[in-house]
Amino acid sequence: MMRSEFDDIRAHITAEPPRPSELLELAHSLLDDLEQLRTREAILRSHYLALLTAARATVAADGAGHPVPLTFLQHELAEHGQLPDGEQAQRILSDAVAAQSMLAHLDEPAGPRRSRAARSPLCGGVSRSLRG
Repeated sequence: MMRSEFDDIRAHITAEPPRPSELLELAHSLLDDLEQLRTREAILRSHYLALLTAARATVAADGAGHPVPLTFLQHELAEHGQLPDGEQAQRILSDAVAAQSMLAHLDEPAGPRRSRAARSPLCGGVSRSLRG
């Protein structure tokens, strides 16, 4: 569920007195969404574990002097269609350099913040209604 959908649900619940049938329908919908999210999380965790295992095996193979240490990582990337071709390689390297630069600046203290009163409002707001 998107954040706006949660906002829509909250607005609907506070706007009118709840009817039991609507609340049951909402509860079923939320439980279905939670189940889908748990399944998606489990899949993502398994992909992460496979990638981490391949990365560790690659480093271990390099340390042990294996003649082709990237085999494990290349296999895992190819398995998911993520092995970059020559055209994508330069863009991926540029993205990696930019990401490293941004991560390096995360530890730096932030500059002074301007007060909210000095700026005009960023958003005037929009009223929402429950879809459906």
